[in-house]
Amino acid sequence: MQTVFGLEGASASLARGGAYAAIGVFDGVHVGHQSLLRMVVEWAAQRGGTPVVVTFQRHPQLALEGTRPPCITSLRHRLRLFEGLGVGLALVLNFDERLAAMSAEDFLRQVLCERLGARGLALGHDQRFGRGGLGDAALARRMGGELGLEVRVAPAVRVAGEVVSSTAVRSAIKAGWLERAAAMLGRPVSALGTVVRGQGKGRTLGCPTANLDLHHELQLPEGVYAGKAQASGREHDAVVNIGRRPTFAPHGLAYLDAEPLVEAHLLDFSGDLYGQELEVRFLKRLREERVFPSAEALKEQMARDVAQARRALALGNG
Repeated sequence: MQTVFGLEGASASLARGGAYAAIGVFDGVHVGHQSLLRMVVEWAAQRGGTPVVVTFQRHPQLALEGTRPPCITSLRHRLRLFEGLGVGLALVLNFDERLAAMSAEDFLRQVLCERLGARGLALGHDQRFGRGGLGDAALARRMGGELGLEVRVAPAVRVAGEVVSSTAVRSAIKAGWLERAAAMLGRPVSALGTVVRGQGKGRTLGCPTANLDLHHELQLPEGVYAGKAQASGREHDAVVNIGRRPTFAPHGLAYLDAEPLVEAHLLDFSGDLYGQELEVRFLKRLREERVFPSAEALKEQMARDVAQARRALALGNG
């Protein structure tokens, strides 16, 4: 997949056979998003065109309201997921004041048609776009004849009777409802991060961990989880801790002020992962994080965590 940052780098020549596009943040790339993007990929294949996603470097809500919801998937993570779905080109725009002020009509004409040479646009069932959210499928279809742009609308996707949305996925992840979130995502809850150097506590306890910088991705509730991680081209069972290391906190409850850390211990793996991107999939919650009376007691519990994770993962539990 080719990725272009900024409208200045966009060109109709990048989309061979014409662009068949979807626009949006696509946070989480959940099953609703996947349905829309598969529509685009299949449509482009039928017409000999290029499936295109127009997405945003930062959440539009940040520019419009000064705040944004916690992201389920960082931009890096979304781009990986787009590519996995068969998207050929991603145009990443900075949602700034200029873009926020652009009318729906100008967005269709200037961004999609003039810049990308779009011949098709797929919209979500209730999608709005353009200044004030005034653009919708009806407006796009009215302009379609003038612009040579065909418009299709993807139906809503429901899981357990509920329309899938990024808001619903966020709520499930924050609550720790792994199965519900996975059903809406169409895959296990996962986190993509860069491996950074930690304090080496895990190594001294016999369980070396990869400390992840998640690039502001939403975290599950604190605790210990069994999961899977990709490293050096192989998938490994993993035990993942999300928390603040209370056993090693120097000043009583002061650890509560610390930011939670995400640490993955890859089973049966040895090697240097620093600086690499690591995706961890969370499959089962094993226990809460708690304070242990000594490092030795924590070490013994970690050994039990590893054994429990092996059993759960061998059974396909989670």
